[in-house]
Amino acid sequence: MRLITVKRQTKEEKRHTPRMGELLTKVTYIRKYFISIPYKTVHKYRETYYGEIKDCEDCVLAR
Repeated sequence: MRLITVKRQTKEEKRHTPRMGELLTKVTYIRKYFISIPYKTVHKYRETYYGEIKDCEDCVLAR
Protein backbone atom coordinates (compact mmCIF):
# COMPACT_ATOMS: atom_id res chain seq x y z
CA MET A 1 0.00 0.00 0.00
CA ARG A 2 1.31 3.44 -0.93
CA LEU A 3 1.04 6.29 1.51
CA ILE A 4 1.27 9.09 -1.06
CA THR A 5 -0.67 8.91 -4.34
CA VAL A 6 -1.36 11.37 -7.15
CA LYS A 7 -4.85 11.52 -8.69
CA ARG A 8 -6.45 13.53 -11.48
CA GLN A 9 -10.08 14.69 -11.19
CA THR A 10 -12.18 16.61 -13.72
CA LYS A 11 -15.31 18.60 -12.84
CA GLU A 12 -17.33 21.41 -14.40
CA GLU A 13 -17.07 24.90 -12.89
CA LYS A 14 -18.29 28.37 -13.68
CA ARG A 15 -15.40 30.62 -14.68
CA HIS A 16 -15.21 34.27 -15.66
CA THR A 17 -12.86 35.60 -18.29
CA PRO A 18 -12.54 39.27 -19.32
CA ARG A 19 -13.03 38.52 -23.03
CA MET A 20 -15.91 36.00 -22.91
CA GLY A 21 -17.61 36.71 -19.59
CA GLU A 22 -19.01 33.77 -17.64
CA LEU A 23 -18.57 30.30 -19.07
CA LEU A 24 -19.03 26.72 -17.90
CA THR A 25 -15.81 24.76 -18.42
CA LYS A 26 -14.17 21.49 -17.40
CA VAL A 27 -11.40 22.03 -14.84
CA THR A 28 -8.89 19.25 -14.15
CA TYR A 29 -7.19 19.08 -10.75
CA ILE A 30 -4.02 17.08 -10.10
CA ARG A 31 -3.78 16.48 -6.35
CA LYS A 32 -1.52 14.63 -3.94
CA TYR A 33 -3.23 12.36 -1.42
CA PHE A 34 -1.84 11.07 1.85
CA ILE A 35 -3.77 7.95 2.91
CA SER A 36 -6.77 9.00 0.74
CA ILE A 37 -6.86 12.53 2.19
CA PRO A 38 -6.06 15.36 -0.27
CA TYR A 39 -3.39 17.68 1.08
CA LYS A 40 -1.92 19.53 -1.91
CA THR A 41 -3.07 20.66 -5.36
CA VAL A 42 -0.12 20.21 -7.68
CA HIS A 43 -1.67 21.75 -10.80
CA LYS A 44 -5.04 22.74 -12.24
CA TYR A 45 -5.88 23.51 -15.82
CA ARG A 46 -8.94 24.01 -17.98
CA GLU A 47 -10.06 23.44 -21.53
CA THR A 48 -11.14 26.60 -23.33
CA TYR A 49 -14.14 27.10 -25.58
CA TYR A 50 -11.87 26.61 -28.59
CA GLY A 51 -10.27 23.39 -27.30
CA GLU A 52 -7.00 24.88 -26.03
CA ILE A 53 -5.56 23.89 -22.65
CA LYS A 54 -4.83 26.82 -20.30
CA ASP A 55 -3.62 27.25 -16.75
CA CYS A 56 -6.32 28.35 -14.28
CA GLU A 57 -4.20 31.30 -13.09
CA ASP A 58 -5.42 33.24 -16.18
CA CYS A 59 -9.06 33.37 -15.10
CA VAL A 60 -11.01 34.53 -12.04
CA LEU A 61 -13.80 32.58 -10.34
CA ALA A 62 -17.30 33.84 -11.15
CA ARG A 63 -19.21 35.47 -8.34
